[in-house]
Amino acid sequence: MGPIKGVVGPRVFLTTYRNLSSIQRSYINIIMLKTTTVQHKSAAASRAVPTAVFKHKAAQRASWRVSAAAIEKEDYVDKVPDSLLREGIDDPNSMRGRFERVIRDAQDSICAAISEVDGQPFHQDAWTRAGGGGGITRVLKDGNVWEKAGVNVSVVYGSMPAEAYRAAIGHDVKDLKDADRVPFFAAGISSVMHPWNPHCPTMHFNYRYFETDDWNGIPGQWWFGGGTDITPSYVVEEDMKHFHGTYKDICDKHDPEFYPKFKAWCDEYFTIKHRQEMRGLGGIFFDDLNDRDPEKILAFSTECVNNVANAYVPIVKKHMNDPYTEEEKAWQQLRRGRYVEFNLVYDRGTTFGLKTGGRIESILMSLPKTAGWEYDHTPAPGTPEAEFMDACKNPRNWV
Repeated sequence: MGPIKGVVGPRVFLTTYRNLSSIQRSYINIIMLKTTTVQHKSAAASRAVPTAVFKHKAAQRASWRVSAAAIEKEDYVDKVPDSLLREGIDDPNSMRGRFERVIRDAQDSICAAISEVDGQPFHQDAWTRAGGGGGITRVLKDGNVWEKAGVNVSVVYGSMPAEAYRAAIGHDVKDLKDADRVPFFAAGISSVMHPWNPHCPTMHFNYRYFETDDWNGIPGQWWFGGGTDITPSYVVEEDMKHFHGTYKDICDKHDPEFYPKFKAWCDEYFTIKHRQEMRGLGGIFFDDLNDRDPEKILAFSTECVNNVANAYVPIVKKHMNDPYTEEEKAWQQLRRGRYVEFNLVYDRGTTFGLKTGGRIESILMSLPKTAGWEYDHTPAPGTPEAEFMDACKNPRNWV
């Protein structure tokens, strides 16, 4: 499959795309930042979400209604099929099949690495859908090291409204009617891990692949997205050098421009705007990546997800037996509160999934088991907590 110009479409569309509301961008991304599994049935089975306004490149505005696709019933299974692709329709050697294999293998290896440290297994829920696709959610809770850790995989088949498709490619398409729906495929893996010890960081990652089908003479589009980021409660420069250094080395192998670009994008995306601070201490984040041969992006995404454990687990093993005070635990709870604020207010996958009735347990898997808030809390100057706040408000270059 050769490169296809699309999704964000012509490069001039990027500015418009980044000005979209979170709901609009979430729809275009088909919520693959989380494992919501949305599929279209009939118009009568669909339910609508509020009208949104699409900001055109030339600052023109046009109202459009996002029709949320109906959720097809989940068929829970004890044994997960070797592939969640549509049997006899999708080629297992296609990009769809190969990316599914990457994320299924990554789920296995990452869960194994976490269980080896924690000593406890993951609980698994798995399901398929009659029209194709399905999901696998694995959660470890009340472990020896992690209070809660989850790794989700999902494969989704659905359709997007004509207006969302036009927004995605940045121009009108001849013979595409307003009532038309363009078929899409999406697959992704996402994870969040919350340790007990406040000196062990929370970690999040997700990697995803998206396609629209060739349909009624309209060419298909594709893109990759993903990233890995870290959210400690305290600044330990050695740890940050290891985490960021792992991903800088990977980025530099594939494109020297990747790390500075994706690191800055991560800092921007994970900013809690109403607090004017970042959720954590960053990592890498990229979206709508389709500017080169898809084989190269697949190789990059594969290496990124396969190094999650290498970037994260050594930091946890280093600190999981560190002593801590009640005050340090309380600070961790406050930082988890910030984590909750970001995920419920700003995270595109979470907010869209909640508005469209996806599988709630998978959508909210990212939230910590416990969190805290205090009125007008400000760390005392010169404390480790104050240093952490400074790093959240003023992004640092760790490598």
